[in-house]
Amino acid sequence: MERDLLRQSVSYHGENLLSLLKCEQNENPDFKNVAADLAKTLNQRDKEDTSPVLEQYIARKADLLFAPSWKSPTPVDEWQEESGEAYAIMPPLEQFMEVSFEERREFFYRDVERGDMLIGRINSVRDFGLFVTLLCTAGGLERDIEDLEIKALCPIRNVPSTGNHDDPLSYYQIGDLIRAGVKDIDRYHEKLTLSLYSSSLATHLNKVKLGVISKEELPLHYTRGEMVATDCNETYEKLLEDSLGLSNPLNVDYLMAKLGISGTQTPSLMRGLQSKRFKEEDFGTAIRKKQSVSWALKCVKTGVDHFKSGRHVEAMNEYNKALEIDTNNVEALVARGALYATKGSLMKAIGDFELALESCPTHRNAKKYLCQTLVERGGQLEEEEKLVTAEGLYKRAVVLDDTFREAAEALEKLQIRIQVSWINLTVTNT
Repeated sequence: MERDLLRQSVSYHGENLLSLLKCEQNENPDFKNVAADLAKTLNQRDKEDTSPVLEQYIARKADLLFAPSWKSPTPVDEWQEESGEAYAIMPPLEQFMEVSFEERREFFYRDVERGDMLIGRINSVRDFGLFVTLLCTAGGLERDIEDLEIKALCPIRNVPSTGNHDDPLSYYQIGDLIRAGVKDIDRYHEKLTLSLYSSSLATHLNKVKLGVISKEELPLHYTRGEMVATDCNETYEKLLEDSLGLSNPLNVDYLMAKLGISGTQTPSLMRGLQSKRFKEEDFGTAIRKKQSVSWALKCVKTGVDHFKSGRHVEAMNEYNKALEIDTNNVEALVARGALYATKGSLMKAIGDFELALESCPTHRNAKKYLCQTLVERGGQLEEEEKLVTAEGLYKRAVVLDDTFREAAEALEKLQIRIQVSWINLTVTNT
């Protein structure tokens, strides 16, 4: 690849090299050998061989060759309009590697975020929404995921009305290609909820039109990925060389602008030099936290498998390991709490569920399990004649979820029992 770039630079900067050549010959008498190699290369641009001496010369003079004064006045946008790509758009690198099905699926659920844009094919239209088989990502993270058999749901509430159709779903048919935004993610259960409203997309994507698309609108990385899948002789290098974007003389400028890298101020990896320009999520603390969440979830999944097989000791070890890695991991707290409740350690279970809700107040399972455990513990306290304490637990369950009938009924029965006890006590004393 380095040789290809050198050949491109020779081809594109041929006139510039000749100018430098003349100056160098005047300043350096020993440059005659290099001059001959250079002239030969400029006249035979299509040949594969490039002189090592010339490569060294280009490397030494790179600051002059790529100085702003040599740049073509052609804007990047014009090149993109003519060729369709400002830089070489390639299929995801994992298509050229031996990455297992399970790992690719795991990495997808790890990396996908709310606001991302996905493309899929409708495989079922129901009264409550659309079921979609995902093909690829778009507008940022580039992944081709058709072979991973990932399904997503687009509920009817997330489908805008189109034209005069009373039923928004009547516009869509099985087999339609659609572009949608990620509305919600359940990484633990590997579930995705989509939306066809532009408001579901990240800010930089909210002008993209969502809904039905044609094959011509599929991302270039996906269509090129299909070429790789159907032709076993298609290599990364060949695909790169055939890409029009690689020949764009301003592709480096385009990519630097896209990545926010200054062409005048050399980026540094020293934190002290760039601390004011780094985003908060780019610092080691935030990255380590994200890694810890990922590792902890792996332990939780292993623990759940042990739990389902009746290996409770092994499951507890995995949950504890997850919480050592990420002390506030909600899924680990809920899973461990459920195991505590199963073993009869209700107060420990209540403690874990409460910690989980402190980190994520909307976690459904944490709220559900906490209500159930509070009611169960309240029943134990009633048997121990600790009625006031039991009443407090029932009230907490009702406050958490006023639709939880079991808690409301238990509280009502207990309050009647307390009233009867007070009446009997009053009559006895009088």
